[in-house]
Amino acid sequence: MTQALQELGAQIEAKRPDCVVSWDISFDELNIDVAPANIAGLVEFLKNDPNCKFSTLVDITAVDYPDRPKRFDVVYHFLSMYRNQRIRLRAAVREDEMLPSITDVHPSANWFEREVYDMFGILFTGHPDLRRILTDYGFRGYPLRKDFPTTGYTEVRYDDAQKRVVYEPVKLVQEYRQFDFMSPWEGAEYILPGDEKEGAK
Repeated sequence: MTQALQELGAQIEAKRPDCVVSWDISFDELNIDVAPANIAGLVEFLKNDPNCKFSTLVDITAVDYPDRPKRFDVVYHFLSMYRNQRIRLRAAVREDEMLPSITDVHPSANWFEREVYDMFGILFTGHPDLRRILTDYGFRGYPLRKDFPTTGYTEVRYDDAQKRVVYEPVKLVQEYRQFDFMSPWEGAEYILPGDEKEGAK
């Protein structure tokens, strides 16, 4: 399989040098780094070329590297059921950079791109309906960015007095802030259920 992937990687690079920045094989999977502006053209080529036939879009996601100038890697996974091969495309983009949408080539990319926008704040030009898809209306921030606080900014609860859902700033109780994560088997000063049998031996 590795030999076939090496041939495929070399072939794609030779046919589309304008799109391929670099490629490698890791864990028996072909990874291609793509110039962001040319992602749609390469995806269309991979779908239609008779030696590729990557006709199934499996997933689109992103990875956040806050310390890099090009902060995000947008990652595309494709499957060729004709050739029983998989391929991963990576496009490195800055926080303020937009990627071309591939919804014209793969209509199923619609919701994947909306999810990437909702979770990471990455914009896709040419997308027919780029709205949040997982978070609530008026949600602030992008939850899968590394700098997003794990507690979020607001909490939602139903208020019995107002008879409606209310949004409030997050307030953590003191017990949560000072929670001891030590294993109870190491830190408990009392006998846990079942341990009395161990002491009787």
